[in-house]
Amino acid sequence: MKRLMIAFAALLATLGTGAQKTASVENVTVYKEPGRFGGWPANNGIWSWGDEILVGFSQGYFKKVETGHAIDGSKPSVPRFARSVDGGRSWKIETPSFLDADGKEKEATAPPGGIDFTNPNFAMTLRMVSSRTGFSRFYYSYDRGKTWQGPFSLPTFGRKVISARTDYLVNGKRDAMAFITSGKENGREGRVFCTRTTDGGKTWKFISWIGPEPLGFSIMPSTVRLSPKVLLTALRQKEGDSHWIDNYISEDDGRNWSFLNRPVESTGAFVGNPSSTIRLADGRIAMTYGYRSAPFGIRAKLSSDQGKTWGEEIMLRDDAGSGDLGYPRTVQRSDGKIVTVYYFNDDKYAERYIAASIWDPGTSKTR
Repeated sequence: MKRLMIAFAALLATLGTGAQKTASVENVTVYKEPGRFGGWPANNGIWSWGDEILVGFSQGYFKKVETGHAIDGSKPSVPRFARSVDGGRSWKIETPSFLDADGKEKEATAPPGGIDFTNPNFAMTLRMVSSRTGFSRFYYSYDRGKTWQGPFSLPTFGRKVISARTDYLVNGKRDAMAFITSGKENGREGRVFCTRTTDGGKTWKFISWIGPEPLGFSIMPSTVRLSPKVLLTALRQKEGDSHWIDNYISEDDGRNWSFLNRPVESTGAFVGNPSSTIRLADGRIAMTYGYRSAPFGIRAKLSSDQGKTWGEEIMLRDDAGSGDLGYPRTVQRSDGKIVTVYYFNDDKYAERYIAASIWDPGTSKTR
């Protein structure tokens, strides 16, 4: 009888969260420092070369708050990188080469073009000045992020606000697409569009809007290529008190987009969370995201049919103390395991830090 009661309690807990625990999750600390705030990998980007992983994040100063982000806005916040050469088990923190001795960045200049996007050690990061100003910029590296060229200015495409974050696809030596959030007609965030360069970053052409202009916001795309002409992107959505993730698909290489489905009905309160969507080596699609209501944590879903349908929600962890978390970036290791990096907290009044979950997505039933 006791075993039956325990099993029943476990079932109720699962029904209550709507998520299933996944086996074999290893949680590691990427960056944690007393009195500091580590946050927002999704604003900075992640890159991998086999088991070498580089991820960007913001480093600020911790401040106890009742609601919102626990960062002291009166003190400086700077970009940092964390690098692992053992598949995410251990990490070292690096200061970007584009910062001077005082931690400042120089003004962005016009891009010269000629970037080789196919360089095997290439990385590019797109960053906004802030979500309220109109300027964004990009940088690129040929040595796995050890040194960076830039910043180079991105066009505003006639919008009041351009809030670039790192989401791009390489198409060829001089050809790449970027997926960027802009302000709406009223200047508030946001709406996502696709832009493309075919001259190595010298000029960027507006290609298409992704979805209609929302009453709330539609921001922070995460995009994968499914075939030479088919693209899938996941958008962070907000409308009133509801927060979720929608998928849009393009079947003509980004020129037009249509709504596909809503793989995540809720990413919790606190204005929700973006996803990180990647294509696995076996062809499946993995989506990871933060959940900002109790139980606060990091979740995932898998699709075996190019994003048309999605499996049960997977609970990677549910042990955070508040909803000030998430913004994940995800890569797959050479052994097939997934490394998901995000910001996290152990208690509502404790420092925010960068963590990673190393987890096994299992094997595909269909190839």
